[in-house]
Amino acid sequence: MDDYLVRIITQEKNVLGLACITTNLVNDARKMHGTYPTATAALGRALTGGALLGALLDEGQRVALKFAGDGPLRKIVVEAEGDGTVRGYVAEPQVELPPVNGKLDVGGALGREGFLTVTRDLGVKTPYSGVVKLYTGEIASDIAYYLSESEQVPSAVALGVFVEPDLNVSAAGGFLIQSLPPADEALIDELATRIEGMPPVTRQLKDGKTPEDLLAGLFSGIPYRIIETRKLSFKCSCSRARVEHALITLGPLQMEEVIREQEVFDISCQFCRRKYMFSKEQLERLLHEMH
Repeated sequence: MDDYLVRIITQEKNVLGLACITTNLVNDARKMHGTYPTATAALGRALTGGALLGALLDEGQRVALKFAGDGPLRKIVVEAEGDGTVRGYVAEPQVELPPVNGKLDVGGALGREGFLTVTRDLGVKTPYSGVVKLYTGEIASDIAYYLSESEQVPSAVALGVFVEPDLNVSAAGGFLIQSLPPADEALIDELATRIEGMPPVTRQLKDGKTPEDLLAGLFSGIPYRIIETRKLSFKCSCSRARVEHALITLGPLQMEEVIREQEVFDISCQFCRRKYMFSKEQLERLLHEMH
């Protein structure tokens, strides 16, 4: 099944629902970064959460999530665009912890002490950033906590990644439910009860359920309409021109030091691991442009 996302709104326009499948893009990230199962689950949940938040943006806008914890993973960074593309990396991809109650210990890997920073670039002069303490380190509850506390939007988030013994991801996806003003407390309570009683997202996806099926189960008997369906994919925005711009920002003194010490300078993109090579002559040209 292709990766895609569905967004719905209730007939009364007081609840927004999004659900997605991200199996392929999480697998792409796993292969790209060589992640072990626990790191795969953590990064996959963060990528899926980013895709859900990115679907709330217009094309040309971007949201970035940085999870920084006291666990061995240290940091997860994800960026999502308003066009359905996401990218991300984990600081320590080869982290593996013993399962807890039969589940991968994402919370233990990221840590329970730390911060989640969410930055929205809406194309205006200054991006907006919000910071909250990590709630559980399990990613989904941390995103929901951020939305409720920092943006004052009551939200429920479920994210799942199922990693097979051969390291392959056989199911990944999630959903985001948001209450819009004016709040319908009875409906919110009803949805909360349904969310608590539903099977894990990955189990439903492995059983062949689609994003439409997830939303149909959650909103059974509640009139709603689909307002968007969009494709999702792992896509990096790096380019040689952007790397050159980053090198220029180092300044002349640091650039001169690099030229003196290295015959060939190479730099890797953290999001996609692509390497960019610069010869001494190319660096000297950039230095000339600085002057």
